[in-house]
Amino acid sequence: MEVGLAVPQYGRFAALRSVLDVARAAEEMGFAGLWAGDRLMTPLRPKDRYPGGGGIPEAHRVFLDPFAVLSVAASATSTVRLGTSALNACWYPPPVLARSLATIDHLSGGRLAAGLGLGWSSDEYAANGVPWKDRAKRYEATLDALEAIWGTDPVSFEHELWTVVPSHIEPKPAHRLPLYLAGFSEPALRRIGRRADGWLTGPLPIPMLTAMWRTVCESAEQAGRDTGTLRMVMRCNPVVTDQGRPPRSGTVAELAAYLATAAEAGVHELILDLQLTATSDQHLLELAADIRSRL
Repeated sequence: MEVGLAVPQYGRFAALRSVLDVARAAEEMGFAGLWAGDRLMTPLRPKDRYPGGGGIPEAHRVFLDPFAVLSVAASATSTVRLGTSALNACWYPPPVLARSLATIDHLSGGRLAAGLGLGWSSDEYAANGVPWKDRAKRYEATLDALEAIWGTDPVSFEHELWTVVPSHIEPKPAHRLPLYLAGFSEPALRRIGRRADGWLTGPLPIPMLTAMWRTVCESAEQAGRDTGTLRMVMRCNPVVTDQGRPPRSGTVAELAAYLATAAEAGVHELILDLQLTATSDQHLLELAADIRSRL
């Protein structure tokens, strides 16, 4: 199992120095990737339940733009992979999303993986002026549009939501972007199997994780795809504590034990997000190194 880090982005880590220092150190230490998330705001009375239970973390009140932090991380590194885990795809007009991702990939020398999701907050959709209803259809159409825009020029795309007249749209990604999709419902898992390179998941109970992965693989097989090329990428944002409940919280040893079991269950890459528990850039890197050494 490869181990990557969430790039500093929110709370006390929402600072240029943190992005630069952690990105450089992560590359030197041999971490596989640097991944950015996508959060817009913290409603005082959210309409929707925060995934995993509990309220929205207070640290999310300050959350840097994912394209900006990945651009900074790209400028400070030369080999570590970059990724999004996950962008809320429906917030962005497809040509804008395609350009932003292709630009980072172009400037980083082809190091980007595109991770997309539907999001969970209807409040954020409303703030963006995007309908919450029929978001899955918009999501599918966004994926179709991205494929067209990243294809051969001239590009054209016709849909009830957007029209791209025959045009040259540059830059293209430096390579075919790996596409990872998030989701836990059966339709989301089947979509991943049909059209993605991998699944962005969270730290689920192992039986649930393996059952969902079987659904992804079954869908891929039905679509005539090679399941051996699919990747399962898990983002884990634990709180390190002496009295916890892994995988959400626990000692380093307990958390590492869960993650080792997840690797045995088929997780190909881990994204460690330690911004909810680390007290400094150095502490974050030390915790990450300690957890990785136990896997």
